[in-house]
Amino acid sequence: MQLKQTSNPKYRWGEKPYYSLDYYLRQTFGEKVYKIALESGMTCPNRDGTTDTRGCIFCSAGGSGEFAMAGESVTEQINAGIRNLESGRKEIGRKYIAYFQSFSNTYAPIEVLHFKYFEALSHPDVTALSIATRPDCFTPAIYDLLEKCNRKAPTWVELGLQTIHEDTAKFIRRGYSLDVFENTVHELRKRGITVIIHIILGLPGETKRHILDTIHYLNNMDIQGIKLQLLHILRGTDLADYVQWQNSDGDCMDESCMSETPLHILTEDEYVDWILACIGNLSPDIVVHRLTGDGAKDLLLAPLWSLNKRKVLNHISHAMKVQGIYQGKFLN
Repeated sequence: MQLKQTSNPKYRWGEKPYYSLDYYLRQTFGEKVYKIALESGMTCPNRDGTTDTRGCIFCSAGGSGEFAMAGESVTEQINAGIRNLESGRKEIGRKYIAYFQSFSNTYAPIEVLHFKYFEALSHPDVTALSIATRPDCFTPAIYDLLEKCNRKAPTWVELGLQTIHEDTAKFIRRGYSLDVFENTVHELRKRGITVIIHIILGLPGETKRHILDTIHYLNNMDIQGIKLQLLHILRGTDLADYVQWQNSDGDCMDESCMSETPLHILTEDEYVDWILACIGNLSPDIVVHRLTGDGAKDLLLAPLWSLNKRKVLNHISHAMKVQGIYQGKFLN
């Protein structure tokens, strides 16, 4: 594919391995910026019965927000997060991103969203707002609210796409079609909102070819960031039940288990190989926000090698150097 001219040519030519979030933040804000995960108290249409009651097959009871700060208000959570970060960090900085992480953080009445977003933006140390949600949790009023937030401070929306393949999306109970995602990205970009996409490597039935199809699709979308996430199998999820059923001769009562969809749990070497393929095929204009993820230690069943995140990141870095991989290397 032919890429548009990138504003970051060093990534095109391999002087840096990839366009990292840390590099982008230092360019944009002039210093190290820290993210504080927040709990908004919202739920999800995949849990409240609007589209389903069970959530996505891989989603834990915490809605991917096990690391969010608990507190009575957004301000208290931000202050607690700052204290925690200040206690152990080596590099000093006073700029933070308020990150609404758990569940779907545009899934509430507009007045609730307005109050929470602007409480975060009013904090003197908050320099940007990041909102994790689903593409099917928007209205015209919400788009307009986000545009208003973006005029006060940089506002990002993180959308959980996971895959472009409809068979996989149905199996994991994503609950919306690809055209819903495309329309949401269009509406956000029309208002100048930064869009960050979450995708998962190692979903049931998917190969490296599937994930590269997703990468190539996203290269042609007007997105600004991507999070590459390893599939974690967490205790208490339907995915954990499916793995147990797949590896046993017993019966499974959950209809999600009544499938021939195979699940191969990636080894560390396989995951690093897939990540390098993703980076090599990714547009140099897209900021890489994550190369792997954190599974809560008390919930993670597999893959256990992912618990040593620093080792995995070092493995990726070393493999990039040895193989000469950089972002966009395989694109014309």
